Amino acid sequence: MARSQPKFDAIFAGLTILDIAGRPVTSIPDGGGIAFIDEIRMNPAGTASGAVMNAAKLGLRCSTSACVGKDEKGDFIVDQYKRMGIDCSLIQRTEAVATSATILPIRPNGERPALHCRGASDEWFVSDEAFDSVCSARYLHHGGTGFLARMDEGQSAKLLAHAKRQGLTITMDLIGPTDKTVDQLAALLPAVDYFMPSMEEAEFISGRSQPGEAAKFFKDLGATTCIFKWGDRGSFISTDDDDWRMPAFKVDVSDTTGCGDSYCGGFIAGLSMGYDLEQACRLGTAVSGLVATGLGSDAGVVDLEQTLAFIETATTLDV
Repeated sequence: MARSQPKFDAIFAGLTILDIAGRPVTSIPDGGGIAFIDEIRMNPAGTASGAVMNAAKLGLRCSTSACVGKDEKGDFIVDQYKRMGIDCSLIQRTEAVATSATILPIRPNGERPALHCRGASDEWFVSDEAFDSVCSARYLHHGGTGFLARMDEGQSAKLLAHAKRQGLTITMDLIGPTDKTVDQLAALLPAVDYFMPSMEEAEFISGRSQPGEAAKFFKDLGATTCIFKWGDRGSFISTDDDDWRMPAFKVDVSDTTGCGDSYCGGFIAGLSMGYDLEQACRLGTAVSGLVATGLGSDAGVVDLEQTLAFIETATTLDV
């Protein structure tokens, strides 16, 4: 039986948290002291959230499957999503724990150490009966393996296998890899078309310091294409036919929070609009660069027109 017409261009599933970020933070005052900073902002964030917000800004019809608490933090996230036109019908609300949240003291160079409370994302669970609703799209992005306790026990692999059978294009990102991550990926990656960790994560998991060797490691586990987000070096792309690097754009960095997540959102938007791999990676790179110019995971990006104009005028970094 042919699959029914999908409701969305893309569904973004997984880690969804509330960030409270302040910048610039050079040190924490001793005792009960106070230090003055320039900016504090609260915004949705996380491996799924940072991707869906930026994809929606670029014009995609988006939904998200996630779990937040029945608290003020969860209310804020849902309200922000609705303002951005993101469908919230797949969001779960729990009274068991609070919404996952992070405090981010942003350093002057844009680095962001994190104080994280795990919370409701660990409670996110998509039952077998709900798989079809999470697959009513052309693209499924699964973000947050490692911080999704219930789904990480094997249900994520079942969901992605179902999505693969339904003909979706599947992208995947993760967070906080441990010595258990390889076993999780062995079950997940055979369904994944584009595996999109950071280069730092790829090196940690694979034990390979060269990106081409790390990519081979993950492709041997089943991934079709690897895209490693690589900071000011841009991104490294490895397909069956070729390995190459997409350089980053030169920007004035304010905060690097969510840059990798936003790259995924821009990349998926590009694929959805019919871009080829190189064009989609360039769009992801542009979105990531724009996000770095502001505070938070959706900062800097206005819409597709502004992002394309940025690509036309920006210069790339020679790193």
